[in-house]
This record gives sequence, C-alpha cells and structure tokens, in this order.
Amino acid sequence: MSFIWSLIVGGIIGWLAGLIVGRNIPGGIIGNIIAGFVGAWLGTAVLGDWGPNVADFAIIPAIIGAAVLVLLLSFIMRAFRKAD
Repeated sequence: MSFIWSLIVGGIIGWLAGLIVGRNIPGGIIGNIIAGFVGAWLGTAVLGDWGPNVADFAIIPAIIGAAVLVLLLSFIMRAFRKAD
C-alpha cells in the first residue's frame, strides 16, 4: 500500500509542478509520476528535507525540484524542436 501511495503523491507533485510552470509534462500520468519522483530527489538533494512530509516526500522541496525539472525538460525539448 505504501508503494501505491508513493505513486499517487509523486503523480500529484509532478502535476502541480506542471501547473506552476505552465507547461505540460510529456508522457501524461507516467510523466507526472516520473517528474514527481525525480523532482523530489532533486529538490531534497539541493534544498534538504524540510517542510511537511507525505509518503516520505518532503512536499515543498519536491514541488520546487519537480518545477525546475519541468522547466529544464521543456527548454531541452524546445531546442530539439527548433533543430528539426
């Protein structure tokens, strides 16, 4: 049950990051989950483990990290589209 809860929270974090940045995450729900997990890892590594924790995610650093990840991915994808 804990794994399912982590997937749900990771997906919500990725979805919120996409809303904050104003860009869609490629891959739909799977992309949201991946962005949530990677963003949580990135945010916790850079900002530390502070703020409220839900399903072992420090929510505030996770959302910030996921938003940065979404921005980076959107810039990279835009650069590849212009190259074509």
